[in-house]
Amino acid sequence: MTGKEDEITVQIRYKDVEENFSGRVDDVWLGINRFFSEFIPAFEILRKLVLTVDLQKLIRDCENIIAFTQEGPHLLVSRDKLTDNETLALQLLAGHVGYKLGILESDAISREELQAKLGKTAKITSTRLGELVKSEMVTKTPDGKYIITTFGIVQMQKDFLPRIKAKIDS
Repeated sequence: MTGKEDEITVQIRYKDVEENFSGRVDDVWLGINRFFSEFIPAFEILRKLVLTVDLQKLIRDCENIIAFTQEGPHLLVSRDKLTDNETLALQLLAGHVGYKLGILESDAISREELQAKLGKTAKITSTRLGELVKSEMVTKTPDGKYIITTFGIVQMQKDFLPRIKAKIDS
């Protein structure tokens, strides 16, 4: 084997990363090893920095706090045990979980629906939603509805849900 017969081409594609290696077998092998030695550590670091939500864990974390009926999501915690922000964040979290499970058609909830669930005035509801938006736990959609952010879900799992469970147990 001589010339072109000694050449090999290898294409590596993972998500939006693509690399092609062509040449002699030894050179391609070195290139592939170099690629993986640079890519894998960067991928591991990136994986540690990117917030992701494990839906199964989230569902377990929400047990005895939210539930779904034919009428929609419900909080199983008495409103008098929750702050306004906890109530709103839980409602939006329930919307997210219900949407991910295919129970709800959308995870976006209108200010009016949230106000009805909160049981407070429009001004108080808007103020509390503004606080949640400012803290980046919630975002407003282009059509004026609200959804919980990935950051908000992670914060709920780390801070809110344990605090709410402690209130339930006391």
